[in-house]
Amino acid sequence: MKHTIAIVDDHLLIANALSNTISNFNHFEVKYICENGLDLQEKIKGNSMPKIVLLDISMPVMDGFETAKWLKENHPDILIMALSMQDDDQSLIKMIKNGAKGYMLKNVHPNELEIALNNLVEKGYFFPEWAASKVFTSLSENTNETVSKINISDREKEFLKFSTSEMNYKQIAEKMFCSPRTIENYRDSLFEKLELKSRVGLAVYALKNGFSE
Repeated sequence: MKHTIAIVDDHLLIANALSNTISNFNHFEVKYICENGLDLQEKIKGNSMPKIVLLDISMPVMDGFETAKWLKENHPDILIMALSMQDDDQSLIKMIKNGAKGYMLKNVHPNELEIALNNLVEKGYFFPEWAASKVFTSLSENTNETVSKINISDREKEFLKFSTSEMNYKQIAEKMFCSPRTIENYRDSLFEKLELKSRVGLAVYALKNGFSE
């Protein structure tokens, strides 16, 4: 039995090309193609729900961020794989916050896409190496136990909360009434304590453990 997929992308040529690529995969089939989030809502009403939604981020009417949030609230069992032309941290963090379990760039090789989809189904998530993969491998760990084992100060917890926002470090410093250098110290301290190397890693840890803005 093949895993069903819905593609949500306003560029129909890209969506159709993606559908044709997936048709060559052994364990997946495209159920339907939607132009935006509202179109997806209508399709879900009239059809059986897909296992996976391949979701473009930049779309008119209802974009990927809004669509992911709607899916998270209404159909949390659907696995969301975000598709983007950009590898920026902010888009990734926002999509994770809104329920995405995967993130892929649109220029990915077909073989990598198939591997990503298999990982999404088997492990429940898939993120590229630049997305702090070490953090995602521990998503199933017990949250309270993880927090209790690490000595994180109240100010570091406050910084973690803001790490999930769209603010840059300078803006976070202003919000926390301290200098950018102090923010860098919080960041570096958390990098060492949590064995992380990027803000994405901090944001995912914060979301996982209930520190979110």
